[in-house]
Amino acid sequence: MKCSHCGGMLPFLLCSECGAETPSGSLYCFQCGKPVKKEEKVDVSERTLCSDGNCIGTINENGICSICGKPYSGEKA
Repeated sequence: MKCSHCGGMLPFLLCSECGAETPSGSLYCFQCGKPVKKEEKVDVSERTLCSDGNCIGTINENGICSICGKPYSGEKA
């Protein structure tokens, strides 16, 4: 997204409703007017990786992989 005053590049978010570029920190989308959803920061150091060995998923709060659906075995593959 370019600044309308200087032409420089601005950091932006993509609206989850319409996909338009909206400047970072905006509360509402400039295109459709819907509230901009803030991304929650996730602490990746606390995640548990899937023990399958071929999967890139992480284990959810129920002990199941978010990608392949296999239960966590407790052992790394």
